Amino acid sequence: MPDALLPLRLGIFNLQKAYFGWLTALALSACATVPADQSTAAGPTAAGPFAGLADTSWRLVEIQSMDDAQGTTRPDDPQKYTIRFNADGSVSARLDCNRGVGTWRNDIANATGGTLTFGPMGVTKALCPAPTLGETLERHMPYVRSFTMRDGRLNMALMADGGSRSQATADRHRQAPTNPKSSKA
Repeated sequence: MPDALLPLRLGIFNLQKAYFGWLTALALSACATVPADQSTAAGPTAAGPFAGLADTSWRLVEIQSMDDAQGTTRPDDPQKYTIRFNADGSVSARLDCNRGVGTWRNDIANATGGTLTFGPMGVTKALCPAPTLGETLERHMPYVRSFTMRDGRLNMALMADGGSRSQATADRHRQAPTNPKSSKA
């Protein structure tokens, strides 16, 4: 390669290093724990998401399509599809053999639900054995617009009648939102 292109190659290499460093830091921050004395169980903080969803984990129960031809899809193993809402506004997900990290925000409309949106998700791209719902769930994330809590389940609705996802609690300690205040994340 000509020496004239060397600065360009080094710039791309440094950009790649910075991107992977940022992605690694984001993934590690999703693994952080909050000490018990700093719990947000009393309600949301001024800059944090709704405390009822914060620090809870959920496993996939089913995906309900509004298209009758697709109907309801249930995972072969619900533990392969989980989502964790962290108190700092970050979210981590298991999507079969892949993992994802991103951000979440919600505004509570009433005691049983409200709006719910996710920011961009960084997702690993391992080749999971077929069949997998991981890619479907990843595609759904940007289209989640609201949630309801019913019968111990978190139901996330997609925009424009795109269907819904039902997730049962995977967390033994916290289950459903109880504080009708909105977040400021």
